Amino acid sequence: MKNSSFYPTYFLLVGIPGLEHEHIWISIPFCITYTFALFGNLMVMFVILVSPRLHQPMFIFLSMLAGNDALLCTSFTPKILSVFWFNDRAISFTGCLLQMFFIHSFTSIESGFLLSMAYDRYIAIYNPLRYSAIITSRLILRLVIVFLVRVLVLIGPCLILIKRFPAFKTNVVRHSYCEHMAVVKLADADTHVNSVYGLFVAFTVIGCDLLLILLSYVMIFKVVFNLPSKDARLKAFNTCTPHICVVLSFYSTALFSFLSHRYGKIPPYIHILFSDIYLLLPPMLNPIIYGMKTNLIRQETWKMLRKH
Repeated sequence: MKNSSFYPTYFLLVGIPGLEHEHIWISIPFCITYTFALFGNLMVMFVILVSPRLHQPMFIFLSMLAGNDALLCTSFTPKILSVFWFNDRAISFTGCLLQMFFIHSFTSIESGFLLSMAYDRYIAIYNPLRYSAIITSRLILRLVIVFLVRVLVLIGPCLILIKRFPAFKTNVVRHSYCEHMAVVKLADADTHVNSVYGLFVAFTVIGCDLLLILLSYVMIFKVVFNLPSKDARLKAFNTCTPHICVVLSFYSTALFSFLSHRYGKIPPYIHILFSDIYLLLPPMLNPIIYGMKTNLIRQETWKMLRKH
């Protein structure tokens, strides 16, 4: 399509611009990471589901996080691999918007679950006697509903604003998936509103959640350091270690990808690789971190493996 302005019925994903000749080799770590992420998260969900000892709020949050991670990496990795392996670059206009919606929705929900898990750890350490009365199944369900509504309210308008563009300069998306700003930049129209709204959504979701997580840990550490014995402090801190590791892996890659895209002077292929890593690496690391750092999950997993 060489027209100066048109309304496309499909987009063409480039993959990793500048590294097209290396796509086959790049696909190998992508495929391995995706396989480990999918298998690991499904394993965590299954272990928690079949183990009565794990039917506690902390592990319910973890199973929801694992389910969200499996959906997140599945929302874009199969298409990336089809680009790498078969040069299957085409994606319909509607399919592109749906992929964009699911990617940003699952990352938003992931952030919400991490915030919920920080609150869960705060209550468990600050007020352990009332933990079961505060962190109930009803509260967990309400939190899930809030995160789903947040997705619809904040992410939905991004798609509507893109649909309202009268025309596009090209249908070639210089990215490996339908990233919001990568698609917006193709529009043959004023994109200022889209850019500002994208920043607003990012700071509202990631910024607010991260701030509340940091505040939760300030209060957690305040309680931990006031515990009378060293053993009690160490035990309390160890219950938070897996969550801290997961938070660091998710938000550090998210912030680097976000800031480098808007303010960094780095080659496009570096930014796109980090965008892919941001979406793919945390889902792979999360089950490993919780499997290694959480005794109950490790015990139940080994028990299940020995039975089979």
